Amino acid sequence: MFNYVTQNTHSYRYEAMYGRLKKIAELAHEKKVRLMIDAEQTYFQHAIDSMVLRLQRRFNKDHCVVYNTYQCYLKDSSVRLKGDMERSAREKFCFAAKLVRGAYMYSERELAEEEGRESPIHDSLDDTHASYDRNMESVLKYIRDNKNRAEVMFATHSSRSVKFAVRCMQDWDIPRESVYFGQLLGMADNITFPLGSSGYNVYKYVPYGPINEVMPYLIRRAQENSDLLGGVSLERDMLFKELKSRFAA
Repeated sequence: MFNYVTQNTHSYRYEAMYGRLKKIAELAHEKKVRLMIDAEQTYFQHAIDSMVLRLQRRFNKDHCVVYNTYQCYLKDSSVRLKGDMERSAREKFCFAAKLVRGAYMYSERELAEEEGRESPIHDSLDDTHASYDRNMESVLKYIRDNKNRAEVMFATHSSRSVKFAVRCMQDWDIPRESVYFGQLLGMADNITFPLGSSGYNVYKYVPYGPINEVMPYLIRRAQENSDLLGGVSLERDMLFKELKSRFAA
């Protein structure tokens, strides 16, 4: 009796959550805007993936509306990404993805250690970088082979990853309207502005909410990108160079 009630409660909550997301997706479809659903910790990511898949089957029939997010610091990210691209091709709906490195490395490793299982996170930052670039290449190849049926957002503060993506786009003649780049407002302007001035689609993410919720989010973003500190130094040098040139004039 207890298990039956518990399962019914979980099912009700799942469907209620899906119902709320469906209303948002319906509005996004009507307004012709994109809805990017973030990833979370692995212990409930499967529920998010299930909801996103249902939404994509419903709203991504003719163009990309609903995006799923793939955390490339996860060891299984490449397998999941490949499987989802194959499913979208097989079921004939548009594939839409956002690629990030990931933000819960400490809590994921702690939970895995507590439960006595292998960590789902790559063992090193270099492995994560390699995973991100590998997944970038995989998605761009899919876009090349399925024109007008796929889109991707590369959310990254890594100049190296951005250069790699741009080079692939140029080599494979991938339309710019299928690829987007994103950085946080106030971070990595040395990446954002050159992309925009060169005609690439680039966005600034704006964290919104109570300060006690926004600050941990920003701290996690800084932790996940080793390139960030180097980017800050570069932006400082660029600022001083600009100020010097203006005073000299």
